[in-house]
Amino acid sequence: MSKAFPIFVSRPRAFAGAALLLPALLGGCHRYRFPVYPASYHEFAYVSDGADNTVTVLDLVYLRRDRTLPVGRQPTGMAVNPVRNEVYVANMGSDSVSVIDAEKNEVVRTIGVHRTPYSIDVAPDGKRAYVANSGSNTVSVLDLDTRREISVSATGEAPGVVRVSPDNRTLVVSNRVAGSISVYTIHAEDSARPLELREAFSGCKGATDVSVIPNSAQDLDSGSKAFVACSGAHNVMVVWLAATADSWRGKQDATLQHDQMLCLLDVGKTPTHLAVKPDGGEVFSTNFDSDSISEIDTWNNNVSGTYVVGSKPSRAVISQDNSSVWVTDFGSDSATLYSIDDGRPEASVHTGSKPDALAFSADEHLLLVADSGSADVSVIRMQAQNGPALFTLLPGGGQPNDIVVKSFHAKLPSR
Repeated sequence: MSKAFPIFVSRPRAFAGAALLLPALLGGCHRYRFPVYPASYHEFAYVSDGADNTVTVLDLVYLRRDRTLPVGRQPTGMAVNPVRNEVYVANMGSDSVSVIDAEKNEVVRTIGVHRTPYSIDVAPDGKRAYVANSGSNTVSVLDLDTRREISVSATGEAPGVVRVSPDNRTLVVSNRVAGSISVYTIHAEDSARPLELREAFSGCKGATDVSVIPNSAQDLDSGSKAFVACSGAHNVMVVWLAATADSWRGKQDATLQHDQMLCLLDVGKTPTHLAVKPDGGEVFSTNFDSDSISEIDTWNNNVSGTYVVGSKPSRAVISQDNSSVWVTDFGSDSATLYSIDDGRPEASVHTGSKPDALAFSADEHLLLVADSGSADVSVIRMQAQNGPALFTLLPGGGQPNDIVVKSFHAKLPSR
């Protein structure tokens, strides 16, 4: 039986023309609680749909489906360019990457890569993207100015997740079947040899998600750490990523100029996703088969605690003020709000079936949850009168795989 969606309600750009419908739907909630945006402001969520070979575009200003874009077959991972208004989609079934112009919401280029691309990440300067080709054991380097593949490098078996370090010096790739990670030096100005394999570390069974944090926000050259979810076990691998020779860390200790596997941390069973606090001080692991999340101190490389949440926690996202973690509970059709400061769950909000990927709106007024089992996106209002609450459901395609958000100010036409 097809699923019926509730009435879609738009959020105002300005107070002029205050809505008549919203108070009736929200009861005691007042319209002024919704953000007010200028006419030039645009914000969209992009949802990859692996069943229909499309990306669903959701307008987050008016809270409605904007359009559906045909892309390649079986779109999976997505990434947003931090510098230009573009979104990239890895098409696992057609060995390609689709480039979406966010201002026009059109697919403007399709870039061929190699077999079974699964995930994609974009450099901090927005000039290059890196694609894990899980079917060919390679990583592709894309030039985003010319929109073409410029290089291919070998990885371990079945690469899954790619991550660029904040200093744009290092690329980390997890190799799921090999149970390893590959570490590359990025030559950002070299088109002939953009990647150079630097090191590989084994011993991370079922390596999946990767998070990379700088050792120092003030001195990005002083090295980074990579945290890798070993989903085939109950561990998170911690790897030191080399500092430059002329950085403070590199000068203090020459051994820190080299990559090192620091430790394997015991977390819950089947860690699937790693969420990093914006201040970099902690990483949270979602432990799918232990119904828990683990809190990792990134400075001391230890597990501060493991806490029970909902059934089959899948992914997580952390608020910009570092105070709370939202976790999708895949097995209980809900999302849990966990207070970092208080060390306990604070709320649970019912979602669609099998919630998985999630993302905040730009101002964190909304939490968006892709429900992989019910073909929709749950829109959770963060500042409802009685705490976070499900506001509406929006269509997400037959099989929502991933969700990303892009916001920008568009130039208004002159009168």
